[in-house]
Amino acid sequence: MLVTILFSVYCVLVLLAALLFLPKFAWFSASRHVPAAKRAENKRRIALVIPARNESRVIGALFDSIERQTYGREFFEVNVIVQSAEDPTVAMAERIGAHVTVVPEQKCKGDALDGFFRDIAANGSDAFVIVDADAVLADDYVEECNNALEYDRQIFVTRKRVKNYLYGRKARSVVCNCSALIYPITDDLGNLYRAEKGLPLNFIGQGLMLRREVVERAGGWNYRTLTEDFELKMDGYLKGFTSMYYPHAVLYTEEAVTEKESRKRRVRWLAGYSQCDRNYRREIKAKVRKEHSFAAGYDFFWFRAPIFLFLAATIVSVVTGCILAPLLAARYPGESLRANVLLILFPLFLTYLLLFFYGLLAASRYRDAFGTLTFGERAASLLFFPLYTLGFVPIYFKGRKVAKKGGEWQMTDRKETGNGEEKEEEKRAV
Repeated sequence: MLVTILFSVYCVLVLLAALLFLPKFAWFSASRHVPAAKRAENKRRIALVIPARNESRVIGALFDSIERQTYGREFFEVNVIVQSAEDPTVAMAERIGAHVTVVPEQKCKGDALDGFFRDIAANGSDAFVIVDADAVLADDYVEECNNALEYDRQIFVTRKRVKNYLYGRKARSVVCNCSALIYPITDDLGNLYRAEKGLPLNFIGQGLMLRREVVERAGGWNYRTLTEDFELKMDGYLKGFTSMYYPHAVLYTEEAVTEKESRKRRVRWLAGYSQCDRNYRREIKAKVRKEHSFAAGYDFFWFRAPIFLFLAATIVSVVTGCILAPLLAARYPGESLRANVLLILFPLFLTYLLLFFYGLLAASRYRDAFGTLTFGERAASLLFFPLYTLGFVPIYFKGRKVAKKGGEWQMTDRKETGNGEEKEEEKRAV
């Protein structure tokens, strides 16, 4: 009887979480509404902005892709930001005609970007595109960025694909493939809806294009949290910046191959989100109340409630089942079996199943990229995706702990790319 009551309570809490999650289904349906590709008649001046402190090992592949751009070089410039004039990246940048900005006191990516953006008075560019040093650009990337500017928006998110996919199976892993699904989850299953409703998009630190007026109004780049991109979203909402996701401009970003490196990156993300939440929550809540915007409130705050409720109900059910099952085993073996099945196995199976279908939905929106993997890789990645996602639970708490301590920016481990054979494969793939 006790097991039945506890299971009934669990089911009620799961149904309540499902009801609270219903608004998200509108987000998923919006993933079919991809903005039309534009063809610009005018060629605007575009500046690529590349923070590149100690990135000489990997930046060669990016420079190669820049030299293959279909957009006329007279209409776009390349800006590389380093910490020291002695950085080997400087000579590499000069070989492709890039401008180099030295920001000696940079302690984070925000410092590097601010050092560049605060001195753009003499720069005549109409828009600035932030690109990480480990990225590779599709041949028409800058041209498509110019096309995106046909839309009357101020901030543009371009499409991310995974650079690891360009270099064969040794350059990727199940962890890498699961991490890659974060992009369609963020953009196709989220940002397309946000753009439809006029909400600020979730930004990922590179592949981000800003019109000049954004930088001028912001007074440079005043974001110093561990996730300066998410901070831009929150500050952009307060300032009223408009944004959109333009998937026709594609760049390739490097993903962590090992679980250790992936965990380090995710801790940084969630620590940064905690910092942003702490710094901007009060102002954003005030604006949400003033504008009576349920959509904005749900996006910034309330969407967490169904997730936390479901996870809490599942954890309590499993822990309770683990305590009850052995206690009931001696005198009530039937009830012990029911406790194992209803309170332990069912909640775990339901959690796994829901996350599996979430990964499947993300993969379906990413099928042109995900489809480059072998069938075995795709199957293994989808089967592992629920476990990868559940890994965010302990990482969330660790991230909050790091945020309270202040958190320091750390260099990310890079995979060295850009030599002979790999570059040839890259050209064919891009």
